[in-house]
Amino acid sequence: MCGIVGAISAVRLKRNVVPILIEGLKKLEYRGYDSAGLAIQSTNGLIRTIKRVRAVGRVAALESQSEGLTATSGIAHTRWATHGAVNTDNAHPHISERDGLSICVVHNGIIENHEDLRIALQAKGYVFISETDTEVIAHLIHDVRGRTASLKEAVESARHQLEGAYAIAVLSNRDPDVLVGARHGAPLLVGLGTSENQGAPSGDSENFLASDTSALLQVTRRIIYLEDGDLVCLAADQIQIFNQDNLLVSRPVTVSALSLDAIELGPYAHYMQKEIFEQPGAIAATLQEVIGAKTLSAQLFGADAQPHFAATQQILILACGTSFHAGLVAKYWLESIAKIPVSVEIASEYRYRDSVALPGTLVITISQSGETADTLAALQHAIAKGMTSTLSICNVPESALIRASALRFLTRAGPEIGVASTKAFTTQLAALFLLALVLAKTQGRLSATNEKQSIEQLRHLPAAIMQVLAAEADFKRWAARFVHKQHALFLGRGIHYPIAMEGALKLKEISYIHAEAYAAGELKHGPLALVDSDMPVIAVAPNDQLVEKLKSNLQEVRARGGELYIIADKGSAITASEGVNLISLGDHAGLLSPILHVIPLQLLAYHVALARNNDVDKPRNLAKSVTVE
Repeated sequence: MCGIVGAISAVRLKRNVVPILIEGLKKLEYRGYDSAGLAIQSTNGLIRTIKRVRAVGRVAALESQSEGLTATSGIAHTRWATHGAVNTDNAHPHISERDGLSICVVHNGIIENHEDLRIALQAKGYVFISETDTEVIAHLIHDVRGRTASLKEAVESARHQLEGAYAIAVLSNRDPDVLVGARHGAPLLVGLGTSENQGAPSGDSENFLASDTSALLQVTRRIIYLEDGDLVCLAADQIQIFNQDNLLVSRPVTVSALSLDAIELGPYAHYMQKEIFEQPGAIAATLQEVIGAKTLSAQLFGADAQPHFAATQQILILACGTSFHAGLVAKYWLESIAKIPVSVEIASEYRYRDSVALPGTLVITISQSGETADTLAALQHAIAKGMTSTLSICNVPESALIRASALRFLTRAGPEIGVASTKAFTTQLAALFLLALVLAKTQGRLSATNEKQSIEQLRHLPAAIMQVLAAEADFKRWAARFVHKQHALFLGRGIHYPIAMEGALKLKEISYIHAEAYAAGELKHGPLALVDSDMPVIAVAPNDQLVEKLKSNLQEVRARGGELYIIADKGSAITASEGVNLISLGDHAGLLSPILHVIPLQLLAYHVALARNNDVDKPRNLAKSVTVE
């Protein structure tokens, strides 16, 4: 969602932070946004002022307007509209100026009591220019700063009046040598300046703020991940962190494993294409502790996993979007292999109904970023109901979800920049298949023979994915026939029904073609009424125990003039004919078939979006990380 970057550098370094702010915003473009802006400390004689530049559209427009600006401290932001339309007045940063005091704020999140605060501040004479909740924060801090001795004290006082989720960075012309940040329910981190950048001891002459590590890789890999409720004061040569009780605390410094190379496009046309083709390596990295092993251990999921798994009587999976589809696939695996009943819930719905907490429940949360607001809130709700046996499957080791869970498994997909998830999804599936095996073994339901065969299947998986990717040209040819379509239907049966759901999601989110997925056996219960020659029907057809039933469903489509696009295994005995387009992937992959069959759907969606001249990596109206409700 929205992105924050902040920087403060010692005057003696003569380093202009404006290019750092701009480059940081560029690295956050993948999160989704509609406007961008920055604010810097400026000096006019002896008078300190804050200069602000904002632009609707891409960061490139902001960069053009910022040419010639220089400063040693500043904040910047990419906005994804929540409160208020997409225009310059609503773009961040927001500023409050009165009586010679200027307060400037950038903000990720939503302030739920902004209307009450707005009324109270208007009564004090504050004039609102925007429709945003963020402008409330700027005026509120301005009001408090007039009665306090420092910006830190003002932010500390003001933040306790805010209800909702926020990460903020604040500048004040009355406090020119400090940058203040605070977080509650939204991610924020500190970057320590490094000697190779500044010719000074690490962190002694410049420091940084950001909502995402990738924004700071240009200047540092030394990161402090702020805890929920933290407030940080950044000077060029000092960092002070205060917890929610306003006590000075120390947070560990982490050297990020991310590299600039990992978030660069390289030889690929788009990040989505790059990430589709990174899946063999991402799967291998995720399974690196298993591929060379002879046996499986519960410790793959944490040192304390064994007693949690042994006590598990049922499983609750909480996730959103693509991760929810991964959970639906996992239900089949967990019930088939481990013989444990599973419920899969959309995280954004789970905590808003009266649910029943059962003893012996393992709560599994799935998220690429580990910062998905709904999933975090659902986890906290489950814990509050007494379900403390928790496991997170996540791609970001320092994320809030990882820190909140008793057990964890890192998917090691690497940075995923494209908004449409690809490698994060398949690595989640690999992790969940591994979990099913480990739970089965822990509860005495996995024979040594089946364990060995499953490890061999996992070992072969990266190579099998490479064979699927080799068929990209076939799916590109299919894509040309979808360019002018407005609707599409995806069909699957059994464990491949969630894969059909994921395929429909991919097509709709980047090609803007309306797509729906159905269990193929449900055709006669309504969807068949939609089928005609203008409705392409994409079917996932592995050579499994349901393939004959699926063939009957597909015949119903052809009988009504529907055009079929079938992704099949060899041996499925499905042949191409008029109105039946067929691509065979190769030998059947057994229980791992869902991982192989989703990749063609990713390729199809990618090439359809390209053929329709869409922005593949930044689809309209969507954000990569949904960090607010």
